[in-house]
Amino acid sequence: MSTRSRHCPYEIGDTITGTTYVTPDDRRRGIRPGPFTGRVVQVGSGWDGVDSDAAYLWARLPSAREVQALIQDCVRLPR
Repeated sequence: MSTRSRHCPYEIGDTITGTTYVTPDDRRRGIRPGPFTGRVVQVGSGWDGVDSDAAYLWARLPSAREVQALIQDCVRLPR
């Protein structure tokens, strides 16, 4: 029996836009999610059917700061 793998829709270096992920603890401290545009620098675990709805990526902003986002909350910009 073969299983079909799901792959992340983004590659390292893709330019994306989305909303930052903020942990519940940080939300209690008043930190809120916000929009961002940046380049994908890391894709977290969660693909191949394991928690793919909660998979993360990290993007580097033009300021060189990095942000974390849920993959499902991002969109790739045209190349």
